This record gives sequence, C-alpha cells and structure tokens, in this order.
Amino acid sequence: MEIGLDDNCVHFLTQSVPVILPKQIVQTIKSITAIEIFRLHPEVKDELWGGQFWSDGYYINTVGQYANEEVIKQYLKNQEKEKEYKKLHSNQLRLFE
Repeated sequence: MEIGLDDNCVHFLTQSVPVILPKQIVQTIKSITAIEIFRLHPEVKDELWGGQFWSDGYYINTVGQYANEEVIKQYLKNQEKEKEYKKLHSNQLRLFE
C-alpha cells in the first residue's frame, strides 16, 4: 500500500490475508526485491559486504490489539517529520474492507 525510505531504512505498508505469516511477507519482499535489483544492476552485488542486499533485521507491526491501520500510518508520517523520509509509492487499493 505504501513504500518509503529514509537514510538507512525502507518502510513497506502492506496488506495481506490472515493465513500468511508476517515473517513470510518480509522474506518474500526481501527476496523479490533483491533478485530484481541484482538482475537490473548486477554491479550492486560487487559493492555489498558478502553480496547480500538486505540485512537480517526487520521490524513488523500488525493491525490488532496494540495497533490499528491509523497507528501504523501515523508512524510512517512521523518518519517524514523526524528523518529525511521519501515516499516512493502509495496505492489506495483496498482488498479487504
């Protein structure tokens, strides 16, 4: 639904069905984006430590008891204020209402 970045982080606001684990979503995003970047820009791999595009870490928050969609959107908006945040993509497509 939204992709943005700051100095050293990429933020993905995604929507999924409940049967897919959030960890699987992260792994899929990391895998597909790394494959595409290396395909389009193979020289990038030579500049990376160990040839890995993504670090092992990530942060996930889901809509549920402690956060809702508005809380997560507000977190992303705060990134714009606190850091040099740039929104790369925003799509208002709603799959589940």
